[in-house]
Amino acid sequence: MPNHSKEEKLKAFERLLDVMDTLREKCPWDREQTNESLRENTIEETMELSEAIFNDVPAEIRKELGDVLLHIVFYAKIGDEKGQFDIADVCNSLCDKLIFRHPHVYGEKVAKDAAEVLQNWEIIKTKEKDGNKTVLSGVPRTLPSLIKAERIQEKAANVGFDWEKREDVWDKVKEELTEVEAELRRGDRVDEEKEFGDLLFSIVNAARLYGVRPDNALERTNRKFIARFNYIEARAKEQGRHLREMTLQEMDALWNEAKRVNSL
Repeated sequence: MPNHSKEEKLKAFERLLDVMDTLREKCPWDREQTNESLRENTIEETMELSEAIFNDVPAEIRKELGDVLLHIVFYAKIGDEKGQFDIADVCNSLCDKLIFRHPHVYGEKVAKDAAEVLQNWEIIKTKEKDGNKTVLSGVPRTLPSLIKAERIQEKAANVGFDWEKREDVWDKVKEELTEVEAELRRGDRVDEEKEFGDLLFSIVNAARLYGVRPDNALERTNRKFIARFNYIEARAKEQGRHLREMTLQEMDALWNEAKRVNSL
């Protein structure tokens, strides 16, 4: 188990900065990069880190963290070259923000548990210089819709806009499901999409209230479905058949077999 001293950690970070300086000076590819050219790669690296975290493989997480850290250092280097900011500004700005947002650690305020910390979080952010002007303005527009819905609900809940009893959310889920069914009978495509959106939003809300991360939950189901469907396809090939040649009943039988074999 690694147990590097703070001096060793600082030395490693200093080495990374030196490597970045050298690459920026001597590598034709690194020298040509801009904020815009790096942006899509940054998104890709972040998704790969997310995948590694989901897989819970320490070596994979370490590697992907390194890739994300490279991008942070890269952007800071470009900012330094433009005379805008450097890595010290990035670190100091982050530290200032963390200290300001944790008055229960660095100040006199008391927070008895994590829930109380979160309740204070949004209020503190609106008081920051250059902070969020409204509660929901800190939710990035480009977030995937499922995660965005969860973030919106969390932020609203942190300022008290939430169910008094979490069990009450199920009445809302049932109400939205009924409205979806009614719109499907009417056949209005625009309203069908709206009502499906309301239903999904209410389910995300229920997951949040019960401490389930909806994106994680859906990803587990995605993986389970893929594993079981791949099993069906493989068994069909063993029989010299294509899935399109099989009846639904035959595929259902293989699906049940897959459930017994693969208990994901």
